[in-house]
Amino acid sequence: MKQLEELPERKRDQHENVQESEKQPLSSVKSSVFLVQWKPCRETHSTVKDFLLKLQRCLGAVCGMQWYAYATLGITMALLSFLMDFSVAKMLGAQQWLYGQLEGNFLLQFLCWTLYPACLCALAATFCQSICPFSTGSGIPEVRTMLAGIDMPLYLSLTNMFSKFLGLFCTLAAGSTVFLGKVGPFVHLSTMFAAYLDNMFSLLQGIKKEKTSDMLVVAAAVGVASCFGAPVSGVLFSVEVMGSHYSLRHYFPCFFSAACGALTFRFFSVWSGDMETVQALFKTNFPSALPFYPLEIVLFAFLGLLCGAVGCCYLFCHRWILQFTKTNPLFIRMQTEKGLYSAGVVFFLACLTFPPSTGQYMASEYTTKELLTSLLDCRQWSSLSHNASVHQELSLKWNTSEMPLLLSLAFFLLMKIWMLVLACTLPLPAGYFMPMFVLGAAGGRLLGEGVAHVFSTGVVFGHHWDSVYPGVYALAGAAALSGAVTHTLSPALLAVELTGQFSHAVPILLATLLANGLARSGNRPSFYDAISINKKLPHLPSLVKAYPQISLTTVAHILEKDSVQLQKAAGPEEVRHIVVASVQLQIPVVDSEGAYSMMSVLELQTLFVADKGKLVGCLTWSKMKEILQALAKEN
Repeated sequence: MKQLEELPERKRDQHENVQESEKQPLSSVKSSVFLVQWKPCRETHSTVKDFLLKLQRCLGAVCGMQWYAYATLGITMALLSFLMDFSVAKMLGAQQWLYGQLEGNFLLQFLCWTLYPACLCALAATFCQSICPFSTGSGIPEVRTMLAGIDMPLYLSLTNMFSKFLGLFCTLAAGSTVFLGKVGPFVHLSTMFAAYLDNMFSLLQGIKKEKTSDMLVVAAAVGVASCFGAPVSGVLFSVEVMGSHYSLRHYFPCFFSAACGALTFRFFSVWSGDMETVQALFKTNFPSALPFYPLEIVLFAFLGLLCGAVGCCYLFCHRWILQFTKTNPLFIRMQTEKGLYSAGVVFFLACLTFPPSTGQYMASEYTTKELLTSLLDCRQWSSLSHNASVHQELSLKWNTSEMPLLLSLAFFLLMKIWMLVLACTLPLPAGYFMPMFVLGAAGGRLLGEGVAHVFSTGVVFGHHWDSVYPGVYALAGAAALSGAVTHTLSPALLAVELTGQFSHAVPILLATLLANGLARSGNRPSFYDAISINKKLPHLPSLVKAYPQISLTTVAHILEKDSVQLQKAAGPEEVRHIVVASVQLQIPVVDSEGAYSMMSVLELQTLFVADKGKLVGCLTWSKMKEILQALAKEN
């Protein structure tokens, strides 16, 4: 014991550990040695790890790792979008094949037409409710809330992504009976994947990130671009819908990722045989030599106002039914069983679209893509109805013997609007942009067919208008109505990118502008704003709408009593005195009377121009120092 006490402390610990190990059983010692030494494929594991580290350094030397994340985001979402479209097309083809095989048996055809979408929607509602209740709806209002800085981790989980993807597949596979799209859910899916991808790349770089707002902003653009293969309109749509959450530094990443997604989506379409080359999704053949007569601008303006009025009616009905379903006791009781409610509503809609009944007047056998393709046809259906072969080919499902073509289009438009309003109450992952795009195309086609029929039979203003193309009116109507409902102008660019018809950009933009102006009048909320208000999601409303007296508010109403102000006409001495004496982090800049010697210097720092006494900008300490340096150089 004396010798043990004389040992150094480290040797004493080693001696005690040896004694404790000698007391352990021999079997436990052997097993511990075996577990420590046995590592399968250690050389392979180290080789792969070294290779990945070298690859990371090599890729990081070319450009930042975030750019690889942007490219991965665009390519992956395009792949998911293509797989979704491909699988849905196969499901709808199977239903049409089974419906055709049952020809002659009215009851079996009816059950095939109605039970198929009802079961799919019931499955989607039940699955989403049991797995993740946050996966229903569009998803764009939730994405806007997250970009505003509100922490909503449940909406970005992988469980939500899995549930939303499968639920959206079932919704789209129900076909034009439900008449819902995928744009909104794909924006939400893109943000969920972007959040996961950003965390993964951050771990790869060894960087700890608290927020992923940059990737979410990029993902909002990729979600739209991957649906249509239209990168420019996808970025513009996300900028308009997401509101004030964009800055200039996001533009290049958004365009880069959206371009990667759009190219990938179109390449997959070529490889699958749907297209011969990388081209527009809905290829049209509108003539570019004489795209429209100058006087047709008036008709396009009238179409824009008409679509704006229809958009106002739809938004009113949409807000009313959202409020009604939240306050009506019967609807509240019905919506407790999500699957049963979805099955009942979809079965009712399927009964209305059954082809032997009223469905024959709405071209219900067409899918959503076939509907839009037929509506954008540049030929006049009224003149083609006399040709038996062409009539059999195209307009058979639109032009029936019992109802003329124009009445069939009007009936389709009226029926689908209120049916879409009812479908918005379904607890399903679904988008609502593409249905409005198709409805606008139907309204434009209706006006175009009427104009072509009237003007082709006589001379108008000394000219014989024999080259009026109803498909152009359908394209302008699609952009105008969808823009009016969402309060955006990007559908005008989307219509051009989808068809490649740049010669008709002016009338399409004019119709969209007028439709937006009418829909925005009266401070009406957009479609996504109405959902945010109904769900009580935090969002950033327009200050003018929320507080109309803001235009009369001066800076004195906002600042505290001891706060200082800096006038635009302030000289160098006053600026220097405020910098030295004030302890405020931001200095308000206001208008004033007198000389404007400082305006050229301070003008770059202002946020907006206002009248005398109105707040026009804020200067931080760094900006103040820049101004003083500029003044010193001038002197």
